[in-house]
This record gives sequence, C-alpha cells and structure tokens, in this order.
Amino acid sequence: MAQVVPVLSSGRVSIRPIKVRDARPLERELAENRAWLRRWEATSPYGPVPADSRAAIRSLQNHARSGAGLPFVIEVDGEFAGQLNVSGITYGSLASASIGYWVSQRFAGLGATPIATALATDHCFTALQLHRLEICIRPENAPSLRVVEKLGFRYEGLRRRFIHIDGDWRDHFCFGLVREEVPGGVLNRWLDGQVPKDACVIPEADRLAAAAPFPTR
Repeated sequence: MAQVVPVLSSGRVSIRPIKVRDARPLERELAENRAWLRRWEATSPYGPVPADSRAAIRSLQNHARSGAGLPFVIEVDGEFAGQLNVSGITYGSLASASIGYWVSQRFAGLGATPIATALATDHCFTALQLHRLEICIRPENAPSLRVVEKLGFRYEGLRRRFIHIDGDWRDHFCFGLVREEVPGGVLNRWLDGQVPKDACVIPEADRLAAAAPFPTR
C-alpha cells in the first residue's frame, strides 16, 4: 500500500514530502555542513558509493510508493533545513517503523528536529495506526540524544556495531515509544511539559560498553 506523505507543521517548523527538485538545495546543505554531518552519515561497507541526489530522492519516493517509508524535508520558515525519514514501515503483528533525521548546523538549537520528529511520530501513531516507533543513535551524537530526551523516547538498549557509519560499523543506543505511552500525542506531551524525566536514562554499563573497543576473539 503506497504511503501518502503529508505536510505537517507546528510554529516555524514543517515537514513535507521530498521532491526531485529538492536535489539542489539538498546538495548545497550537505556540502556546507560536511564537517557537521560526516560523523553521522551512513556509508557502505563495500566501498564508496557515487553521490547522486536525484537518484537518492527517487529511491526514497519508491519506498513511499511501496508502503515502506515516509521521506520528508524539514523546513524552518519555509527554508530547507534537513531531512527526516520514516523507514522500515511494517504492519501486522509488528506495526512499527524507524526514524532517522539530520538538520543543518545553522538550524540547530531552534527546536526543528524534535518538532519534526514529534510531528512524524504522531502521524505514524494516528494516521498509519503503527504501534511502535524506534530511533537509534550513536553514543557520541549528543545533539540527537537531546532530541529523544526532549521527546521522552524510552531507552531500550545498546546495539553493538549496528549500522555502517562514517566508514565503520558503529554502536548505537536504541530508543522506542509505543502508542499507549502518548495518548495525547508526542508533540503535545513535550509542549505541555509532561515528558517523563527518566525515560532516556542510559545505564552506565551501556555507556562504558559503547566507549570500549568491541570485543573480538
């Protein structure tokens, strides 16, 4: 079932479907934010992949047409600020998906990422009737960790060497939410100051494990 990618907004921040014409602003933001984003960019373990923004956008659109994803552009005051992708949409007994995002450095600190994430999560819980959303973050990525802390995504564990990022397999902390936890919506809970203070507490043992070299035999 094809996914209809909506336009959603709150205040200065909105998310909308990505389009092929976004290739040029996407390339510009990625180039200008290379140092800011490189540590968090997914890479291929099989070697460098030629950059082709239009092909990447078409691939995301194909995922939406197949029902597997929701590819968004994040905008602040109508200006291209980053991307948010809902991926791995699964129905049936699992009814879940994953969220990934990035924003340009000049928009950091404006609340764009948590608002965009909350908008997408609320849409998935209501319009798509999904049961669970997941966000996985590298332990070193403090700005992204602040996003899940603000929104109250619950810490679920350490995933060792989970995703190939910046040239190697990287550990990730996993956070999740189920629909029953946010009956009034993720965005409203955050704006109303009702986010549980201890939802994102990461056990010290997991922090130490993530900081240590991966054990090999």
